[in-house]
Amino acid sequence: MKISVVVGDLSSSGAGRWGGAVRPFLLSQALQQLNLEVEMVGFVQNEDQPVTTNTQIPIISVPRKHNFYPQFFISAQQLLRQITGDIIYAYKPKPTSWGLSLIKKWQTHRPVILDIDDWELSWHGGDQWKYSPTFRQLARDVLKPDGALRQPDYPFYLKWMESLVSKADVITTHNQFLQKRFGGVYVPNGKDVHLFDPAKYNPQDSRSRYGLSEYRILMFPGAPRPYKGVEDVLMALDRLDQPDLRLVIVGGSPYDNYDQELTDKWGRWIIKIPKSPSTEMPGIVAAAHIIVIPQRDSPAAQAQFPLKLTDGMAMAKPILSTRVGDIPEILGDTGYIVDPESPEQLAESIQSIFTHWEEAEAKGKQARLKCTAQYSLEAMSAILSDVIAKVSSQ
Repeated sequence: MKISVVVGDLSSSGAGRWGGAVRPFLLSQALQQLNLEVEMVGFVQNEDQPVTTNTQIPIISVPRKHNFYPQFFISAQQLLRQITGDIIYAYKPKPTSWGLSLIKKWQTHRPVILDIDDWELSWHGGDQWKYSPTFRQLARDVLKPDGALRQPDYPFYLKWMESLVSKADVITTHNQFLQKRFGGVYVPNGKDVHLFDPAKYNPQDSRSRYGLSEYRILMFPGAPRPYKGVEDVLMALDRLDQPDLRLVIVGGSPYDNYDQELTDKWGRWIIKIPKSPSTEMPGIVAAAHIIVIPQRDSPAAQAQFPLKLTDGMAMAKPILSTRVGDIPEILGDTGYIVDPESPEQLAESIQSIFTHWEEAEAKGKQARLKCTAQYSLEAMSAILSDVIAKVSSQ
């Protein structure tokens, strides 16, 4: 049986940004563990390089030469011809993935699974977003070459796509917020716990390799954005004012200049490590003393399963996070939880973790055990096995 995983954006600023470490690649790897043939099909911007990963997943990249309706349909037709799986697995309820997968379903009567790993409308105001243009605005949105209604993933179309999620044969999500909103099967993000294995790395060697030996390292292995709470950690470091503490940000943001804004204000606490291949991430995470995931309590954060959470769990690191979304349930008593947007609580916890370091290391070891049992690729595969069996029997 062949599965086509359809991704709207495989470019370096989309699903291709971490070289195979984000949700569609995790789904594909978990499906491969079931001895299924898996291919990934998706758009790349015409000027972008084809996505490269360290996985063994065949990737069919379709150049998106046309970014606006109606010319976009030319690129869409090219992608539709490349979807050849017996089952179609659409990633995100967007016109560029879910919309095209639905068209393929209607053309071929093949079953479609829809994976929802973000509430896409949360970036545009959520349920409060409405499109109520004046006649003049409507004309501009339709007639201008880059008008809003000519953009394939404009919120108007995202809302329309949400209304069609019931057309999926099965829906999968990765947290309770999304499951309550859209229904479906809970499939948590799995980590390759064989790659992320702390026994293979010496933390002191890793710190030496990245020039971090003289510091106590808090690490944020992801792309900073305001809702992710990195500012709260930096304010906590201001409160502690201990010169050997540093926040290491790995990869940085591909979206805007937010990294630079943080550096301009808190540069004395920040060390940046450039974006690295996914196979190098375990060695980088090994250099951390504490992994910090300080999410703020926003709809965007509630709808996410932070991948960096399982990075730290798999590598047996003490993890400091916030009471947002599923994080308290995922960590349980294997990590440290504080209120969101509370620099003072973060500061107190950082101080306490280093003061009671043996206890923190023991929690890290428990976190790895929990990750292996509940948040590994093997655990993910076990759930997807039932999903595929259900779809195949329909």
